[in-house]
Amino acid sequence: MTTVTTQQHTRRNGPAHGKRPELAAFLRSRRARVTPADVGMPPGLRRRTPGLRREEVAQLSGVGVTWYTWLEQGRPINASSQVLDAVARTLRLDPPEREHLYELAGVPFLPGRESDVFEVGEEIQGIIDALDPLPSVVYNARYDVLATNPAYLDLFGTPLMTGTRVRNALWSVFTASEEDCPIVHRTQELPLMAATLRSGYGRHVGEPVWERFIEALSDASPYFAKLWRSGDVVPPGRRVKVFRHRAVAGEIRMTSVSLTVNGLPECRIVTYTAADEESRRRLAELRTRRRGTAACT
Repeated sequence: MTTVTTQQHTRRNGPAHGKRPELAAFLRSRRARVTPADVGMPPGLRRRTPGLRREEVAQLSGVGVTWYTWLEQGRPINASSQVLDAVARTLRLDPPEREHLYELAGVPFLPGRESDVFEVGEEIQGIIDALDPLPSVVYNARYDVLATNPAYLDLFGTPLMTGTRVRNALWSVFTASEEDCPIVHRTQELPLMAATLRSGYGRHVGEPVWERFIEALSDASPYFAKLWRSGDVVPPGRRVKVFRHRAVAGEIRMTSVSLTVNGLPECRIVTYTAADEESRRRLAELRTRRRGTAACT
């Protein structure tokens, strides 16, 4: 029986594979600190581990259970940046931890490339709350709704992606009927939203979370699928949008302004201001209805 020394193993498999034991220990420690509740999963019965199971990490990351198990066991398997990004999101790694994961896996780390953000802190929530009565929301590049203020909920409600816990504005408007969609000029606005999504997609091509989202929305909305195939790209920007709300008569014309947020990669605060006096009056009516409802509860 031939004994393979550490030096021989490193020469045979490359320097990166010499870090695999540390990679295995790091992944196990990060997995142990993430609870099912953290990722919106039920705790289940007879759970022997304090954190997520390996199969749960694989499922949430969009990778095979065997592949993730081998990765966590420190086996010499290949890992792409897209897959490592997905695992990093599932394990809720902060930027230094994410860079450490790349280093241990032997994959070049690009500092400008950041994982999706799924939540905001109290400071950002306080800012958009202070903007009330201006409807305000925080989106990431995929239009996931990360935070809202009461005025935004007055105008749009809570966009929910059917069958998941993800709140997503694109899913809400593309899967709604024309009567239920809050956007009046759908043929003008929805193509711009799809093109804005594509401008962010270029940084995430191949990432399981993004690819699953686009595939699911394409299946749910033939119109989105058609727009996505067009390949159009536009950045987010200022423009006037026209909305409708069942509680008030007439249209509500709003000017949207996008603001980037330091410390939240690829996220933006979108704030709406009334474009005319009649729209301002209708927004005030929605706010009065909300306060009246709150007073009755």
